[in-house]
Amino acid sequence: MVAPPDNAPPDNDVLWARSLQYSHDRSPALVGVSVGVRQGEILALTGPRGSGKTTLLRCLSGQLRPEGEVWFNSVPVHTMGAAARERLRRDRFGWIGPEPQLLPELKVWENAALPLLLAGAPHRAARNAACEWLDRLDIGGFARKRPASLTRAECQRVALARALVNEPAVIFADEPTAPLHRAERALLLRALTTAARSHEVTVLLATHDEATVAVADRRLALLDGRLAGAAAASSPAHDTPEGQAACSLSA
Repeated sequence: MVAPPDNAPPDNDVLWARSLQYSHDRSPALVGVSVGVRQGEILALTGPRGSGKTTLLRCLSGQLRPEGEVWFNSVPVHTMGAAARERLRRDRFGWIGPEPQLLPELKVWENAALPLLLAGAPHRAARNAACEWLDRLDIGGFARKRPASLTRAECQRVALARALVNEPAVIFADEPTAPLHRAERALLLRALTTAARSHEVTVLLATHDEATVAVADRRLALLDGRLAGAAAASSPAHDTPEGQAACSLSA
C-alpha cells in the first residue's frame, strides 16, 4: 500500500524519496523516481551518462529541490529551507565526486578537515579528526603538503577523507573512481566500502562501471530519468572479510 502524502517513510530507511521530478532547462532529468535506502547499505545507481544519476544524488542530498518528497531519518528534507538543507549536508552527509575539488592554498589536512572547520569545530579537534582519517587511508604522511604535490589518486583519497571526517550518516559518491586507473580505482573502492562497513555509513554510489557495482549490496538502474529496475548486486559485501576489517588500506 502506498503511504499517503506527508507520511514519514519506514523506520528502517535512513533515506527515502517518492515521485521525484526534476528538469534542467525544461528538459526532464528525473521522472517519478522513488527510492528507499537502509542504514549501512551500499546502493549502486547505474545507467548511461545522462540517465539522471547525478541529478538524483543532488536531489537526495538537498543540493537541488525537486518536486516530490525526500526524507532523511523521518525528517522531511523537501520542506526545509536552503539554510537548513546546507546544514544537513555539512553535518550529516558526505560527498565525493569524480574531481577531488581540493583547495590548492590549503594543506592536505586542512582540506580534509574543511567540513568541521566550516561548522566551527575547534582547530585542534578538526585537525586530529582529519589526520586520523588520512592515516586510515594511508596518506597521513601528506597531511602538511599542498594538493599540488599529490597524485590524482592521492587527491581523491583526500576527498574521501573530507567526506568521512564529520562522521556522516550518508555518503553520496558520484562516479568517484571515474578518473582513476584500474588499480587506483580498486584501492579507492576498498577504502570507501571498508569505511562504510566499519562505521555503518550508508553509501549511494553512482557509476556505469560493472566492477564498481560489484561492491554494492543492491543496484537501481536509471534510464532517461526513470527507474529501469532493481536487483541484488553480484557480490553483496555485508558478509565479506573486508566488510569486517578495520578501515586501513594496509590492513
